[in-house]
Amino acid sequence: MRSLSADTFFLTLLAVWVLLSIADPTRIVSYPALVDWSTIAALTGLLVLTKGLEASGAMHWLGRRLISLMATERAAALWLVMAAALLSTVLTNDVALFVVVPLTLGVCRITGMPATRLIVFEALAVNAGSALTPIGNPQNIFLWQLSHVSFADFVLHMLPLVALLMAVLLAVTAFAFDSRSIQIGDDKQHPAVRLDVPLLWVSLALYLPFLVATDMHHAGWAVLAVLLIFLALRARVLAVLDWGLLLVFILMFIDLRLLAGLGIVQDTLNGLGLAQPLKLYLASIAASQMVSNVPAAIALVEYSSDWHVIAYGVNVGGFGFMVGSLANLIALRMSGDRKAWLVFHAYSIPFLAIGAAVGYSLLF
Repeated sequence: MRSLSADTFFLTLLAVWVLLSIADPTRIVSYPALVDWSTIAALTGLLVLTKGLEASGAMHWLGRRLISLMATERAAALWLVMAAALLSTVLTNDVALFVVVPLTLGVCRITGMPATRLIVFEALAVNAGSALTPIGNPQNIFLWQLSHVSFADFVLHMLPLVALLMAVLLAVTAFAFDSRSIQIGDDKQHPAVRLDVPLLWVSLALYLPFLVATDMHHAGWAVLAVLLIFLALRARVLAVLDWGLLLVFILMFIDLRLLAGLGIVQDTLNGLGLAQPLKLYLASIAASQMVSNVPAAIALVEYSSDWHVIAYGVNVGGFGFMVGSLANLIALRMSGDRKAWLVFHAYSIPFLAIGAAVGYSLLF
């Protein structure tokens, strides 16, 4: 597990938690209720299963096969970015990252490609791709259920935004990665990893049942079953799991919901004139930058029923600061690079400006 003492984002969340607790200590007893424990359970199960796939050697094996099909670093980067975007349309943005990032790390270890930069582009890709469908991310699921529109109508509304965002992202990806040939290197430098076949099959076999159980609101029981199975068969996988990521998410739920409940925040939203579509669009983007796009969507429907505008705003708002989307935090944490947030913001903040302009031109 990464050292939390050197994790800037965790320390920031911890400082906010301390300040809010000092300001109103009577709310401390209610903190557990602020955490979405089903999300934590789902995240835990996905962490275990993807770590099982990685520890089995499957991602290293798949990475070598991918490299054999790709002639250049640019081609590999474009393939991985497109794969992340496509997976996010049906598996949700966070699940897509759990599949693609371990594969990316394997590819980069073999080829020497810049892992952090590639993972940052994959984070941008899942934010863009997941915006297309009602099941691509949590905010879309929420808005889809609220709007009562058909699956096809939702996709048709989001398609122009997603198409333009992906066109820009693929163009920037092609520019950011070289056209030099991929070199695997010698066997001594990058030795083949032996497949742990039982671990691979257990991890794969548990994936679909876990996702189905989670979708049926049984994430707690599902993660308990996964943990017990891995504890019995491969306890070493649990020992190397990034448990710190779960603590980061727990703190984030508490901090963001406490901030959203402050009187000054609620008064500000009441005074913004959100009945006007343009103000609603801008507020959706800004709120996502402060409290993440899922809480932003939930908060803003209390002030407007215009899901068309909110959907554009909160999905664009997933870019920019890393707190804009939970997927950003997952990607940066999985990269294993303590300075990944610097690289992320160097690309994501300009992309937010581009996305905001694209959304504005399509809506207004």
